[in-house]
Amino acid sequence: MLPGKESIMFDRTRESIRAYKARDPAARSWLEIYWIYPGPRAERAYRRAHYLWTHGHRFLARAISEHAKRRTGIEIHPGATIGRRLVIDHGSGIVIGETTEIGDDVLIYQGVTLGGTGKDHGKRHPTIGNNVLIGAGAKILGPFTVGDNARVAAGAVVLSEVPPDSTAVGVPARVVRIAGERVNYADDVDQVSVTDPVKAELCALRARVGQLEQKLKEDNENVSL
Repeated sequence: MLPGKESIMFDRTRESIRAYKARDPAARSWLEIYWIYPGPRAERAYRRAHYLWTHGHRFLARAISEHAKRRTGIEIHPGATIGRRLVIDHGSGIVIGETTEIGDDVLIYQGVTLGGTGKDHGKRHPTIGNNVLIGAGAKILGPFTVGDNARVAAGAVVLSEVPPDSTAVGVPARVVRIAGERVNYADDVDQVSVTDPVKAELCALRARVGQLEQKLKEDNENVSL
């Protein structure tokens, strides 16, 4: 490595550990975070692999990333660009594609995919701004931007740009809040009082059974007469 590179990596690691302690209430010590948590281990492997990738040693870079994936359950392509103080909480099942760009102070939960749609060339994966939170199981697919301070809800499938300071939810995801203000849509559905389709179907079946029982009772009475 170039002179000073080790010091830079040490500073990044120290920053990362502080970020985990600040954002994960289960974190008890820096030793636990450094040696046990899969997120920091995967990020350290990524930093080594990314250095090799950008210096032309791509086979070795991919070998390091694949080894880290098997050990941590987190797949980060060495071609991705990741900023400072990334926190990967739990981490299992995370996939970060080759042309993904992630800013500073991003929080990612388990099961997240930062991937492509298979339709794009060149830049195929998303750009994630600073201080973004991505909930468990969210999928962000395509070469668009998720703006600074945005929130992506758990399980959301994001297929288009998310503005800064906004919240995106649903499948496919749509923005429901911007800067704390609710976004109104002409076709909004009342998510509180909306009819439960399963309950409605059960009620209809119960009513039908009652009708059939009543008819059977009347037929039996007619036969008796």
